[in-house]
Amino acid sequence: MNAGELAFRFLLGGVVVSFFALIGEVFEPKTFAGLFGAAPSVAIATLGLAYMHHGPEYSFEEARSMIVGALAFTAYGGVCLLLTKREHMAVGVSAVLAWIAWLAVAAAGVGILVFARAAS
Repeated sequence: MNAGELAFRFLLGGVVVSFFALIGEVFEPKTFAGLFGAAPSVAIATLGLAYMHHGPEYSFEEARSMIVGALAFTAYGGVCLLLTKREHMAVGVSAVLAWIAWLAVAAAGVGILVFARAAS
């Protein structure tokens, strides 16, 4: 990796992080600013670099994998939300159940991606 590529990565990352941080400032509550400032900007920068180095097919696979990860994380968050409403459930049990939900959705998503790749 040469100095020009490092500079490009630095600038791209900074611009994209700043853009999503600005979007996060527009929405309420302000805790969204961290969410919008981190994950989407890193994902977009990663996809841009993957496209530059490996082409559109590789970038497409990366994007689909990111979607599966986002769905799994949404399932994890949903289970956490539901289980925190239960007063008599131990925190450790709730954490294990949320991780199981994440793993189930992630494994199903990976299975679907593998099946789709084999079918094409």
